[in-house]
Amino acid sequence: MAEAASSAAAMATAEQANGSSGGEQKTRHSEVGHKSLLKSDDLYQYILETSVYPREHECMKELREVTANHPWNLMTTSADEGQFLNLLLKLIGAKKTMEIGVYTGYSLLATALAIPDDGTILAMDINRENYELGLPSIEKAGVAHKIDFREGPALPVLDQLLEEEGNHGSFDFVFVDADKDNYLNYHERLMKLVKVGGLVGYDNTLWNGSVVLPADAPMRKYIRYYRDFVLELNKALAADHRVEICQLPVGDGITLCRRVK
Repeated sequence: MAEAASSAAAMATAEQANGSSGGEQKTRHSEVGHKSLLKSDDLYQYILETSVYPREHECMKELREVTANHPWNLMTTSADEGQFLNLLLKLIGAKKTMEIGVYTGYSLLATALAIPDDGTILAMDINRENYELGLPSIEKAGVAHKIDFREGPALPVLDQLLEEEGNHGSFDFVFVDADKDNYLNYHERLMKLVKVGGLVGYDNTLWNGSVVLPADAPMRKYIRYYRDFVLELNKALAADHRVEICQLPVGDGITLCRRVK
């Protein structure tokens, strides 16, 4: 992820350690990557135990358990969202994909397992160390050859791609789970790189439910810091006639954008 995302995770980790939530109710659920907006933790656990964990690839389970021991584990994609992405990619027949914001690679592995053997993923994150934490599980799954990992900010890589006409409209799917203050910057570039009919998925678009809270409501510092950026993104996507959109309450909210022009 970009530096801002890592900073947000650090803020969140510090608040959890201090037990300070600024008056915000804490979730009781202890599952790694738990970001569900369901009011019932028991219902979310039912979904995981009935439909998600029994079908989870053994290497994804291994990676999820490795990530659980990392201090920034709240940044990981939840298991139910990983399952959703894996099935979505199969449904659209994605082959050439991109991921902006990798962390330890749970969603990356979900993608790599879904695309064909000659499929590709251009994966970008500023922290190679986090990516390498999950790399043994990715290698064990036999899909590491599909991944082209680039360490560093994503915007320069996107701009470099745009310099070559052959890259325009060439990507089938892009998943964005990085610095929220750059989502709109990513969007403008991705509208040129994703093919007409291709998909872009923006993660965290409900941002812990803060999008419906009053501006003066108690919320964690990192939630408040990025809240306005998420609100701006949601408003912009709703008005963007280049895409058809669907916002789903999976994980912390994911908005799918299908490019139509």
